[in-house]
Amino acid sequence: MGRVFGTDGVRGTVGSDPMTVDFAMRLASAAGRVLAPDGGSVAVGKDTRISGYMFEAALEAGFVAAGVDVKLLQVMPTPGIAYLTRVLGADLGVVISASHNRYDDNGIKFFDRHGSKLDDSVQQQIEALIDEPPVTRESSRLGRAERRYDAVDRYIGFCKQSTPEPLDLSGMRLVVDGANGATYKIAPRVFADLGADVVTIACSPNGKNINDGCGSTAPNVLQSTVKALEADLGIAFDGDGDRVMMVDHTGAVVDGDQLLFAIVGSRLASGGLHGPVVGTVMSNLGLEKALEGLGVGFHRAAVGDRNVLASLRKNGGILGGETSGHILCLDRTTTGDGIVAAIQVLEAIKRSGQPLASLVAGMARFPQRLVNVQVVPGFDHTGSARVAEALQAVERALGGEGRVVLRASGTEPVIRVMVEGRNESVVADFAEQLAGAVREAAEAETAG
Repeated sequence: MGRVFGTDGVRGTVGSDPMTVDFAMRLASAAGRVLAPDGGSVAVGKDTRISGYMFEAALEAGFVAAGVDVKLLQVMPTPGIAYLTRVLGADLGVVISASHNRYDDNGIKFFDRHGSKLDDSVQQQIEALIDEPPVTRESSRLGRAERRYDAVDRYIGFCKQSTPEPLDLSGMRLVVDGANGATYKIAPRVFADLGADVVTIACSPNGKNINDGCGSTAPNVLQSTVKALEADLGIAFDGDGDRVMMVDHTGAVVDGDQLLFAIVGSRLASGGLHGPVVGTVMSNLGLEKALEGLGVGFHRAAVGDRNVLASLRKNGGILGGETSGHILCLDRTTTGDGIVAAIQVLEAIKRSGQPLASLVAGMARFPQRLVNVQVVPGFDHTGSARVAEALQAVERALGGEGRVVLRASGTEPVIRVMVEGRNESVVADFAEQLAGAVREAAEAETAG
């Protein structure tokens, strides 16, 4: 992470540094000078947070003053902004969103002209200018701003065409949970246009209810609705639409690892799989074992879809993702796209004639326990002998039938402790033991 940019752009509590109007204007000015120094244009979109309008106005002012034309896409999923950045010929794309966080958080992230996340070197160039006041060009060199009212229809058309053959969902009843976020209007239209009978929940945003007891991080209502309506499946997005989780006809949650497995199986059957599949250090060991059984290579990247993308490009793969539902289908689009990923799963269901529960039955999930340990900012668990000793003890006990991951969060002062193995109670005990060692080490450093 850099001084300003975290694992996925800039994020924080609205009104606190860095999520202030002043910062947004300086960020736009710096980004414009780095990515569009001779003018050019930027595509700007947002999710449904009430603060999005404020940051949209600040970014617009910063870019226009720096001589950059602004294409305002309004409420649009993050992957839709990536797509429209490319097709509209913009020099960069900007997303105003804090993804799956509460409404009182917000964030700003960027795409390059190809619809991909910025390289670290480019982010460093922007950071080098961030403390300078916004520039204002002479009047003849100021940018222009326009609202693109065709943005929604163009992105919907792209999603519907993300399969090699037209997809017919006639006869399927789908429950769509829009998380009261950026997909609230677009996702139901996509699936309805493809012929599905669509029932919506959490598709009535009011600026403050995004991700509030709904969406991919809170699928309880979706589960009960799918069962009550005897729907074929449920589809849940996060606030900015780059994640997807599903619920099968029995009401069971199907996570990103399982969805990735279903897509891989379909690509194998059609001969459309190339290169290894890429997950992260947090991907379930069951996915790795299941892909091994299919003869498919599997690589692990650091957490974050930009790291998955980098590994896919390096190793010549086309499919990758995270347990949280970030799924990349590089033969379809350039970034994680919840709607496009959902369509790939629906295509697999239609092609196989099997329900979702059957498609993912070949992947047995290993029990996994994740404990988040609050620490003081700056605490480095890798330098603690106490933590190292506890880690070695757990790894020895698990042998080759489990995994341990310790990593610092990229967005908050938390050490994430994950233990995975075949026995759920053993996994839970080991996770608590290791978390206790991290707490003790953090407290000892604070006391010292």
